[in-house]
Amino acid sequence: MATLNISITEDMREWVDQQVNSGRYANASDYMRDLIRTNQSAADAIRLALIEGEQSGESAFNIDDIIEMEFPSNEKLPPV
Repeated sequence: MATLNISITEDMREWVDQQVNSGRYANASDYMRDLIRTNQSAADAIRLALIEGEQSGESAFNIDDIIEMEFPSNEKLPPV
């Protein structure tokens, strides 16, 4: 397994220690590996969604149509 040394703030170190002390992770390296795996999975999901969107073709609807379908005029828009 490769080794990587990183510099983090004291607040970040305390956060990592809290995660380890929670018992979910064996050590800081285990926590960091989990963060990286989670980030990789999220990036893969976004990449796949973009590919699926590109392959689906052009929509027959414009942005106003989509907003109207999602939030019909008689419904109040959620706060931004």
